[in-house]
Amino acid sequence: MLEVEKPADMAAHIGKDIGTSEWVLIDQAMIDLFADATGDHQWIHVDVERAKKEMPGGKTIAHGFLTLSLLPRLSTFRIRKSSRGINYGSNRVRFTNPVQVGSRVRLNQKLKAVEPIEGGQRLIFDSTVEIEGQSRPALVAETISLAYD
Repeated sequence: MLEVEKPADMAAHIGKDIGTSEWVLIDQAMIDLFADATGDHQWIHVDVERAKKEMPGGKTIAHGFLTLSLLPRLSTFRIRKSSRGINYGSNRVRFTNPVQVGSRVRLNQKLKAVEPIEGGQRLIFDSTVEIEGQSRPALVAETISLAYD
């Protein structure tokens, strides 16, 4: 994990791969909690018995937005002296491969740009969520965070 002292120090890492997170298991309990939180109870996510019969691979799949929501948990950097960090948004988000229940995922981040803002820095990343054992990632996105002094 990349650690820097203050937000402006991130600029020294522009264009670099800044890290790969630990693997995180996507289990049915996580999927069900996300379904409850979002109201998205489509059967492909929550109906284990139907998925056994009708889904490729016979398993439920995680919501694409569940995968996206894991990015803060999987983050590969830490700024020691920052008053706060904010998830500012994402550009060009693509869910390129479904994440089956029981899979493990991890995040690879490359720092694309650092832009000064009032009181801090805007950090722009190329973010890729891999699925263990698969060549095609679950998600690719340009993600944006704000880090304040």
